[in-house]
Amino acid sequence: MSRLTGRSHQDKSSEEAEQLVETLFRNGTLTVVGIILSFSLGFVTQWANNPIPWTLRDLPTLILLIGGIVLQIMTLGKLLRTTALQRRVYDKANKQFLVGVCLTALGVASAIVIDFFEIVTK
Repeated sequence: MSRLTGRSHQDKSSEEAEQLVETLFRNGTLTVVGIILSFSLGFVTQWANNPIPWTLRDLPTLILLIGGIVLQIMTLGKLLRTTALQRRVYDKANKQFLVGVCLTALGVASAIVIDFFEIVTK
């Protein structure tokens, strides 16, 4: 038990575990995740319709894009649960979303570079 607050260490840890995120803040994050996910899916659709034929060089791009989009979808699923109002769950979902966005961005950059070199070498 702490002499200053009169609370035990166990009370503090359960209090920290109960920290909640405001619903309005979570809803804004849900909106951002949905919008970024739709852009990511839109890019994959455009890239799939690219007139340049796919080769094995496109495999890393495909893996990055699919990996990033899967993480974004998983994040959306986590944020839609009521448990996402818990600070710990919310923070974990945000980190997962950022990793997904970074993977997708790397995939987009990779696609642009590969397509650029494909066009230049023709």
